[in-house]
Amino acid sequence: MEESDEHSHFPKYLQEDDITLECKELIQTLPMEKGWVSTHLHQYQGFWQTKKHLQGVLSFQKHFQAHDTDIILATSPKAGTTWLKALIFALLNRKRYPNIHDNNHPLLTTNPHVLVPFLELSLYIEKDILPDINSFSAPRLFSTHVPYKSLPKSIKDSTCKVVYLCRDPKDTFASMWHFTNKIRPQNRETLQLEESFEKFSRGVSLFGPFWEHLLGYWKESLERQEKVMFLRYEEMKMKPCFYLKEVAEFLGCPFSKEEESKGVVDDILNLCSFEKLSNLEVNKFGKLPSGEENKAFFRSGKVGDWKTLLSIEMIERLNTVIEQNLGKHGMSF
Repeated sequence: MEESDEHSHFPKYLQEDDITLECKELIQTLPMEKGWVSTHLHQYQGFWQTKKHLQGVLSFQKHFQAHDTDIILATSPKAGTTWLKALIFALLNRKRYPNIHDNNHPLLTTNPHVLVPFLELSLYIEKDILPDINSFSAPRLFSTHVPYKSLPKSIKDSTCKVVYLCRDPKDTFASMWHFTNKIRPQNRETLQLEESFEKFSRGVSLFGPFWEHLLGYWKESLERQEKVMFLRYEEMKMKPCFYLKEVAEFLGCPFSKEEESKGVVDDILNLCSFEKLSNLEVNKFGKLPSGEENKAFFRSGKVGDWKTLLSIEMIERLNTVIEQNLGKHGMSF
């Protein structure tokens, strides 16, 4: 039976033989730890990945050529990625689909992960097959979980925009644990909370350590404010209208006064709300090309959901980890 992959977005047909020789040889040189489920994680450029994700990362690094007009949405897994994709897709396409109440808006019939594909987990995942992304119309909109230090040189050297969304690590862990249990093979036991928490606290999770992932984009946003926008999930949930307009300004497509008076901002926020997206037929019953059920990406979306999952001891330990690794950089959650 095929190995189960962590928090996977890779095609189910990707087998061991589909890993390139380059990837196989590299894996032999990398630190390795048992992952959350059954497969192993390999530490590449300081971050943990499965061999199948590593295949995609290597191809992405080697072949992707950024355009100056590209927009890259970056997150660590389970940091609000689905919501961010929906918001930015609706924002950029608001002229193309001016009446979101019509049934022809793509978000009403297509999952955000299909509309805004992952570079390393979808487009560049297949062995020896490169995607034809030059046919994408500008601005091309992509997403990634890859840490900043591992992004292709063309992204760093171009003037393309990067929007990074982070989330309270306690909620990130809670969402990751629930999600991994949802997509695990039916013949596997429920993921043990304590074991998963221990690994997460040590930084052993997909594209972890979470603090290094966050800090990479945080530091770059301070040094290159025109290129990298750093957002917090909790702040966006508190003031969604304000931050959507901020993102629009950053991406060079600000809302006009006429649009604001017509309620375009509110329309986008309503279309992309958890309640709206989670109740759509496509997200209740559909599946991604990689096999996951769309409903797995719509569990709660609440701030502070960790309170129902973590023990007092777990909360104290994770707060200590956060303070030790992020506090000295002026960051807190």
